[in-house]
Order: sequence, then structure tokens, then C-alpha cells
Amino acid sequence: MQINGDSKGMVSEINVTPLVDVMLVLLIIFMVTAPMMTHGVDVKLPQSAAPAIPTKSERLVVSINSDRKIFINEQQVDVEEFASKLAAINQNRPNPEGVFLRADDSIPYGYVMQVMGLIRQAGISKIGMVTTPDKGSPSSPRPKVKRRI
Repeated sequence: MQINGDSKGMVSEINVTPLVDVMLVLLIIFMVTAPMMTHGVDVKLPQSAAPAIPTKSERLVVSINSDRKIFINEQQVDVEEFASKLAAINQNRPNPEGVFLRADDSIPYGYVMQVMGLIRQAGISKIGMVTTPDKGSPSSPRPKVKRRI
């Protein structure tokens, strides 16, 4: 760019093309890695057509993986210490609302009930069971029934 025919002057324009390129690359990187960062404990959840439970604040998540290991949020806990640690965590929370229980679908029902009993021993009465949405009926919680006439 020449001003008054003088070609020795400095160019004072900012080239934003490299900035836009870098920002787009960073956006793509964050879009790809964000779902991996929020995964938590690897649990294959059973399917259910029940609607989601509305929450006001973030609840504790108790997970049981396929090896019957118990986790509070993402921290592994021994079965013997589970109730006492959960009670201590729940007492220090400002608004204790309950616990979400995530159990692998290969875990026997009896073991899940034992863990629910330990949660009750910790003084928590509200337990929400986490499942994946049923692929058969995403909008209706009731199965469709055909009537014969």
C-alpha cells in the first residue's frame, strides 16, 4: 500500500488470517476432545423408557463397573469404607439432594440392592437410577400395545 507515492512507509494492517486459522483448529480440537473428558467411569448402562429426573444442583454419582468396583464420582472406594465415606461426603455438602446410581447392566440385581442398602446406611434416602434411553420409544415412556378386536 502506497501513501502519496512513497513505498518506504510501514504497513499498519493486521493480518487476521493466521489468527482465524489457529482459532478454527483449536475449536475442532476442543469439539473432539470434550466428550472424552466428561466420560467418568466406564459403565454399560441398561436401557429404560423412563423420563429424566430434573435436578437443581449437581448430585453425587455412585458407579458400579462390571468388575463390581464401586466409585464415588470418579474415585474408587472399598466396599467396607463405602458407607462411611459417602456419609462424610454427604454431611459436608451444602444442599444434599441424593445420589445417582450408575450400575453396569451385567451386575446382578442383588449386588445393586446391597449397594443401595449401603447408600441408605449413609443417610441418603433419595437414589436415582441412571439408565440409557430406550431406542424403541424415545418420546413415550409406555410401550405400545396392539389391541385385538
